[in-house]
Amino acid sequence: MKDTFLNTVKGAFRIGQTAAVISKTGVNWLCGDRPPTPKLLRQTFEELGATYIKLGQFIASSPTFFPKEYVEEFQFCLDQTKSLPFSVMKKILLEEFDRPLNEIYKEIDPKPLASASIAQVHAATLITGEDVVIKIQKPGVSNVLLTDLNFLYVSARVLEYLAPKLSWTSLSGIVQEIQRTMLEECDFIKESNNIKEFKEFLIRSNNTEAVVPEVYDQFSTRRVLTMERFHGVPLTDLETIRRYCSDPEKTLITAMNTWFASLTKCDFFHADVHAGNLMVLKDGRIGFIDFGIVGRIGSGTWEAISDFISSVMVGDFEGMADAMVRIGVTDSDIDTMSLADDIRTLYQRMDTMAPDYTVLEDPDKNEDEINNILMDMVKVGEQHGIHFPREFALLMKQFLYFDRYVHILAPEMDMFVDTRLNMLH
Repeated sequence: MKDTFLNTVKGAFRIGQTAAVISKTGVNWLCGDRPPTPKLLRQTFEELGATYIKLGQFIASSPTFFPKEYVEEFQFCLDQTKSLPFSVMKKILLEEFDRPLNEIYKEIDPKPLASASIAQVHAATLITGEDVVIKIQKPGVSNVLLTDLNFLYVSARVLEYLAPKLSWTSLSGIVQEIQRTMLEECDFIKESNNIKEFKEFLIRSNNTEAVVPEVYDQFSTRRVLTMERFHGVPLTDLETIRRYCSDPEKTLITAMNTWFASLTKCDFFHADVHAGNLMVLKDGRIGFIDFGIVGRIGSGTWEAISDFISSVMVGDFEGMADAMVRIGVTDSDIDTMSLADDIRTLYQRMDTMAPDYTVLEDPDKNEDEINNILMDMVKVGEQHGIHFPREFALLMKQFLYFDRYVHILAPEMDMFVDTRLNMLH
């Protein structure tokens, strides 16, 4: 009863904080502080804290769902957030373990390696000598997430009621999905299980060229995750990668084939393969880290996505249209031939894109073009009554990450036709 009362008080306080930040933003706007709307929204999200920063990251990672200017602005939410003093994080460690920290860790670096909206990561050494990293959940995050997302869900339902024409976007459904995934991120036991499951997948696949960190269960809880520390560099650090291995292109192919194989041979796929989460270790192996965000695709949906990729490879517009209908959710009959014609028009746009050699001069521009094509393809599907599940957006975003790595590490590779890549397994 006491905990329920405290949580209610904290929830009410949090709603008050949210109202105060929004009111402050409104007053500043009335006083003439009027940055572009995407920037204003991003700054407001950052002031509102963890939940809204995660929402910003969702926007930044979903070019299929949001306008380009919002996707670009919310990229800033992908940067490190403000770190908390180690004295604050140490209290979490003391709460989670029933013995003195010096019986577990010989040393903990008070300066964080990374700080995100939900957790902070510190390097440490176990009392037995192993180098580890400790992922520590920031205080109060779980309660704040729950309060904020319940508030957003109610707001979405009210908006859907007042503006029925917006109901096709299923705003409340999107909030519910975000709530589910965010609360999963707050449970480090689930992340630990994801790491172990991916490790089992690597063993079953006889894959010795990719690795995940060892988890120290005895020093891990729902709010603390102690893992083996990897020493390496992000997948985009070409200069250092060349020192670690003789063939950066082969290293990239290993990373991609490992991820592609997980789509069918593992119960989930890593849904955040940005460069910081794919490391090239000093011994040349690929290290997959941070399994807080994963995606799961049913066999029927994956078959449709596989057909979609196959159709893209051969330029089969009717096949693409048919696969898009099966991937998406729709209550209406779709004219696949009309959809195929609209996709063909998009491909004619792609044919007018800058030649491949300009990618080396301006890879960011090329990635923008790819994002735009992907967004337009989804918009075309929506115009025909198709609503795509978030898992599809997550999957496509990972393809965009890999496309970027190809430009950096193997600019002459075509990821859709290179026989060394086992995209469809």
